[in-house]
Amino acid sequence: MTEAFHALGITDVWQMIIATMVFLMLPGPGTFCVLTSTGRHGLRGGYASLAGLMAGDALLMLMAALGVAALLQANPLLFQGLQYIGAAYLAWLGYRLLTAGKDGSAAPVPFSNAADFRRGFLVTIINPKAIVFYMAFFPLFIDPATHQGSVTFLAMGAVISCCTLFYGSLLVVAGNAAARRLGQNRRIARFASKAAGIFLIGFGIKLTTN
Repeated sequence: MTEAFHALGITDVWQMIIATMVFLMLPGPGTFCVLTSTGRHGLRGGYASLAGLMAGDALLMLMAALGVAALLQANPLLFQGLQYIGAAYLAWLGYRLLTAGKDGSAAPVPFSNAADFRRGFLVTIINPKAIVFYMAFFPLFIDPATHQGSVTFLAMGAVISCCTLFYGSLLVVAGNAAARRLGQNRRIARFASKAAGIFLIGFGIKLTTN
């Protein structure tokens, strides 16, 4: 497999996979978004949210490949504006969790799986740091001598997406099992919902201060 990826201009593919998995395992709003959707709507909700995250990642990787990250770095005001938009959306999600009903659930949302997909997608694309990350991440594993242009970026994107699907599936399965246990204790369920809301608000604030 290593030889096949090297022919596409990708070096150290296993190191790239390990680095991607480490990045995915860092706590962030995407993780809590998947876990929250799973807790509220089960496996379908969790995978809908995961699909939204992966779609957002795909868009960010495309934007990074097109050099949008360079534009963000060259225009601090634009970068800062995206940070505040992201912080506001994360805070809104956290507020929804903090003001949920006594049963630990927010007001019912029609087409919940579509809403879960939308949340996962928006949580991903409103984080401008992710674009910069991909812009800095891609060159680390590209061999300029054998680089195949868009084919190389597509292959790297496919590897990252497979890692996201694998780790996200672990979150969904584990989150669904935990949600069933929490469902038997409404007090714990309410506490978990409040804690997730506080985390999202805090992460939104951190996004604008780093």
